[in-house]
Amino acid sequence: MIYIDPPYNTGNEFLYPDRYTESLETYLEYAGLSDSEGRKFSTNGSSEGRFHTRWLNMMYPRLYLARNLLAEDGVIVISIDDNEVKSLRLLCDEIFGEENFVAQFVWKCRQFTDSRSNTNVSTDHEYVLAYAKSDSARFRGRERDETKYSNPDEDPRGDWMSRSMLGLATRDQRPNLHYDITDPETGIPFSPPETTGWRYARERMEQMISEGRVLFPAKPDGRPGEKKFRSELVSQFTSFPTVISDIFTSDGTSAVRDLFGAQVFDFPKPPALMKLFIQQLTSSGDTVLDFFAGSCATAEAVMLSCREDGMDRKFFLLQLPEPCQGKSEAARQGYKTISELGRERIRRVINKLAEKDAGNLNDGQKTFEALSDDKIDMGFRAFRLNKSNFARWQSDSAGEDNEALTRQLELYVDHIDPNSTPEDILFEILLTAGVSPAERVSQLTIADATVYSITDGRLFICLEDEISRELIDAVTAAEPRQFICLDRAFKGNDQLKANAVQTFAARNHGCEKVEQIIFRTV
Repeated sequence: MIYIDPPYNTGNEFLYPDRYTESLETYLEYAGLSDSEGRKFSTNGSSEGRFHTRWLNMMYPRLYLARNLLAEDGVIVISIDDNEVKSLRLLCDEIFGEENFVAQFVWKCRQFTDSRSNTNVSTDHEYVLAYAKSDSARFRGRERDETKYSNPDEDPRGDWMSRSMLGLATRDQRPNLHYDITDPETGIPFSPPETTGWRYARERMEQMISEGRVLFPAKPDGRPGEKKFRSELVSQFTSFPTVISDIFTSDGTSAVRDLFGAQVFDFPKPPALMKLFIQQLTSSGDTVLDFFAGSCATAEAVMLSCREDGMDRKFFLLQLPEPCQGKSEAARQGYKTISELGRERIRRVINKLAEKDAGNLNDGQKTFEALSDDKIDMGFRAFRLNKSNFARWQSDSAGEDNEALTRQLELYVDHIDPNSTPEDILFEILLTAGVSPAERVSQLTIADATVYSITDGRLFICLEDEISRELIDAVTAAEPRQFICLDRAFKGNDQLKANAVQTFAARNHGCEKVEQIIFRTV
């Protein structure tokens, strides 16, 4: 599932680059709101001639990519209001296809009417659009209220509830549904209203009476009902309604205040709203993506969902390092950017949930570590987009100048940024190797060298500056599917490198069930 709460385009709330090209350098300049060449990153004012166009230009590539990221049974859920809902519908129709439109939910976000409106009309609602990747996407539905089922007459068919048998058609529309039925015990006849008739035709009704499925009242002015047995329900779920009226914007405000003790973020979405869709559309093992993370309410919603239903879900959140305004409560509390605030929110939610769970432990120990073995993993990693840790060959800068070419070659010999930490290098390698940054990473000591074990030993990575024969033998004995190391660690010893390749190849020889071990140098 993808959930996003993009800028609503009210005229003053989203940043955009004047030149519409968002390179890495462009991204890194967002926090300063202008770059070295004086290009500004400003808000999209409603007085601009291309007011809607700029918003659409910002949204289109993100939604296009979002569709590619969705699983085949995935759904994107988008919060929006009246300003751009019609434009967003057209945009999503083009990207996802009209046939994959699921619903336009009306969210009654305002709990009390707004008396400040100039038109004397209180806009109490927003929208939530849902589009699927394909026709295999389904909402789970809401659980039926089964509290009304009981068995006061000890019917052997089990618990039941009384349900109306009235139809929806007048006598002129469906004359076959307008007839009298008689209580076989009292002989009292009953007729349906002229505007509704019965729900069932005469033959079906007579069968129900003979099976004791019709409840007759004691008085002639009563209305017969139907015995509906719980055991005959096709599903324990009912359809999910398109009107959401029990969650409010003020709930989001309260959630932030509870965590920070102050209103450090304006108009945050209530986690309960996202939780509603998360529990409808995802199951254990699924991932929730939000690339307009804001205060990271989606992370809280995922963790609350996992805590409630015991399912294991992951979340990926993205947020530009947009500065907190100087006079805002967030800035007064020391938060420089919205992304920094969001990370702190996740930490506080984790601590809050851990403390609640720890209170149920027998020893009363309130530590997150005490919960990690048998409770849902509530950890997270935070990454900042930056330049590569490895120098890239710059053919343009080399040119035909021998001195420039010599400098390029010298840089490429030792092409790792000296300011990079082992962790920086490790996660860049994981990303380029196609490994999720959320995978578990363990640090091992093998032959006096530090080796990182990823995905329970399927991948080993060593970032040491020197590799020994003993290390190669020990890693080979552990039988990882892949081993990645730095090329410079061989110190120019081509014989050791060749022996390492042969050692891995020999270890895997003749084993059909194990993938071929790949030896890589970085």
